[in-house]
Amino acid sequence: MKRQLMILTVITAILLFGVIACKKKAKPETTLRKVRVVLDWTPNTNHSGLYVAQGLGYYKEKGLEVEILQPGENTVEKIIASDQAEFGVSYQESVTIARSENIPVKSIAAIIQHNTSGFASLKSANIISPKDFEGKRYGSSGWPSELEILRQVMESYDADYKKVQIVYGITDFFSTIGRDADFEWIYYGWDGVQAKLRGIELNYIPVRDLDPVFDFYTPVLIANDQLLNSDPELVRDFLEATSKGYEYCVQNPESAAEIFWKAVPELDKNLVKASLNYLKTEFISDASQWGLQDFSVWQRFADWMYQKHIIQKSLKAQELFTNEFLPDATHTKS
Repeated sequence: MKRQLMILTVITAILLFGVIACKKKAKPETTLRKVRVVLDWTPNTNHSGLYVAQGLGYYKEKGLEVEILQPGENTVEKIIASDQAEFGVSYQESVTIARSENIPVKSIAAIIQHNTSGFASLKSANIISPKDFEGKRYGSSGWPSELEILRQVMESYDADYKKVQIVYGITDFFSTIGRDADFEWIYYGWDGVQAKLRGIELNYIPVRDLDPVFDFYTPVLIANDQLLNSDPELVRDFLEATSKGYEYCVQNPESAAEIFWKAVPELDKNLVKASLNYLKTEFISDASQWGLQDFSVWQRFADWMYQKHIIQKSLKAQELFTNEFLPDATHTKS
């Protein structure tokens, strides 16, 4: 009996030692690296891939804990340049202006491949071409190149820009169109889709159809030069997970809409679903992968902005964007 007790005690001791040893050898739980992404505006479906990557754990798989922030008083470009966030959502125009002012930010991915914005009016206004802008009121939101684009497209249709009345300070399309202004600039993936849901008939003129130079990237993801140079692996990890998020939106728009809406429940769920159903064909479109940017798109719009004195110095496209951190960096399109 004593011998059996001794054997049992030895076995117990061995097992206990093994458990302790295993605990000592067990690797500590990996600490996620905190990353901040600042949006260009309040959350909308342009940002859906970010929220999907967050909701489905794609960032966590890459060792990242991503916090999505809304912009404050500063511009996104200045926030990114001053290291208040690692990544941001911006526009080709804003990046170009920032770079011309020596703000060290660069676009690292195109969220949408082609410009989905344009001029919109109530169908009853019978505005079907830039020639019809004459004698009408244009509601301006005040972004830098807006009126120069309006002037150029009117001139190309032999219309007199001086015959347009510019109404400044327009921020909400639905409360002003037909009342304060006859036509305005909208992003079709949000306002155009919303108009359909509301049963409001519009005439819509995509700006990219009026002149190829206006088929610029809007929106894009940006980072500052210092991060791109000092921590390329972080940038690659972030873009790999983000790319998976947007690819999921393309392949599963209904499910992506649910994930996005749960993260931002104050939005109209039907609008979110309808908007993502529209954007699913725009996120990648004719590109070989999500995020890819074309050298010529950046160069021709930068040249145009310089010619119109919107920026005060000539810029090269390679100063403004890079494809090198995308999951498949072999496609440079430069």
